[in-house]
Amino acid sequence: MAEALIQTTGLVKEYLVGEQTVAALCGVSVSIAEGEFVAVMGPSGSGKSTFMNLIGCLDSPTRGEYALAGEKVSALSGDALAAIRNKRIGFVFQQFNLLPRTSALDNVELPLLYGGVAAAERHARAKKRLEEVGLADRVDHHPAQLSGGQQQRVAIARALVNNPVLILADEPTGALDSRTSLEVMALLQKLNRGGMTVVIVTHEHDIAAFAQRNIHFRDGLVVQDHPVEKINDADAILAHAAASTAAA
Repeated sequence: MAEALIQTTGLVKEYLVGEQTVAALCGVSVSIAEGEFVAVMGPSGSGKSTFMNLIGCLDSPTRGEYALAGEKVSALSGDALAAIRNKRIGFVFQQFNLLPRTSALDNVELPLLYGGVAAAERHARAKKRLEEVGLADRVDHHPAQLSGGQQQRVAIARALVNNPVLILADEPTGALDSRTSLEVMALLQKLNRGGMTVVIVTHEHDIAAFAQRNIHFRDGLVVQDHPVEKINDADAILAHAAASTAAA
């Protein structure tokens, strides 16, 4: 059994709205092992985004504990959380969050720039990651010159450039068409097969079926946590679609 990469114990997150305290998370205890691919699901307001913000070290819990790779991070300062985010967690967002006036290479280099990595090493690492996501011939292109799927690949390369232990993807296919969504899920599955821990937030059941495990939130609580019985294979689906198109 792989060791727990993510371990939350009684996570509570409360917000003050006017004079009223609103609980976004109500005592969530979850364990995610190294190398798992997990989809976090739930309706709007269920607590799934708050959970992602906490395990991504973007926020701190009101109460409870969070350990990342055995290190208790729930009580760390803002600066310490920022250092963990930069070095250990890769983020992928629905809207890509690329800088529009810079090249794919420059966008991928950003986390390394913040980390003080020398220019030559930045270039080499960013170029390698772009090659790994199939964009070796697009390193000098700006986001406006790239398709949605290519922009998301740049975002994934950027998430990987610091060699993180965890990829967190928030609705990574939400702005993409069906085929491009499959291509992105194929890439995430490939990363997971290589040992990367991947956690995605999604509203879509067919996207969640590409993960190994689904965790469902409602009203700030985990209401279901189960393995996916029949995992979708994105590469196989793409290959079947290509064969069908060729035969038509």
